[in-house]
Amino acid sequence: MRLLVVEDDPLLGDGLCRGLRALGFSVDWLSDGAAADAALGGTDFDLLVLDLGLPGRDGLDWLKRWRQRGVRVPVLILTARGDVAQRIAGLDAGADDYLVKPVQIGELAARVRAVLRRSHGRPEPVWRHGSLRYETESRRVFWEDREVELAPREVALLQVLLAHPQRVLSRTTLQDKLYAFEQDIDSNALEVHVHHLRRKLHPSVVRTVRGVGYALGAAMADDER
Repeated sequence: MRLLVVEDDPLLGDGLCRGLRALGFSVDWLSDGAAADAALGGTDFDLLVLDLGLPGRDGLDWLKRWRQRGVRVPVLILTARGDVAQRIAGLDAGADDYLVKPVQIGELAARVRAVLRRSHGRPEPVWRHGSLRYETESRRVFWEDREVELAPREVALLQVLLAHPQRVLSRTTLQDKLYAFEQDIDSNALEVHVHHLRRKLHPSVVRTVRGVGYALGAAMADDER
């Protein structure tokens, strides 16, 4: 899933990005609310990690402005402001979760996963689709109860498809979910990932919709394989 971290502290911002990327997330990092506002206007992020003490306009003000505009991306506030009243203000302004610095990257990642599951209407930690089982915490993938080793980008693609089981996702949408701004993308990278998922799991696990994009294949029971 693609995250946007808005944090003005360069050491903390870099550390958050490195830690979250190591756990399989695609992460972009911006240091002020105006840049984040512009990015939200052109990119479909899955979650925003927002500091409140930003230069210029305060992060809480940006959150209120986004919610008033109808921006529905889930927001996890990560800030040094830990008073109960400040936490209440952040949640009432539209945040989906609130964490106080300092925080261990493992807890942050767990909170991110929980918010993402809720935002997709799938709060359970294990996602199933016929013979396919995906454990969101460990990012382990199973087919017919046999663990299948996938590359990180293949897991990310599978997770996006599982999060939108009834949707056909365009090539552009999938690339936006999988790659951060600064990453160079080979022209056929997405097709390669799709091919690998079909080869490692089952040919029908990803369905091609010609001229549109890709979708999760029909659920297949063990005895239909």
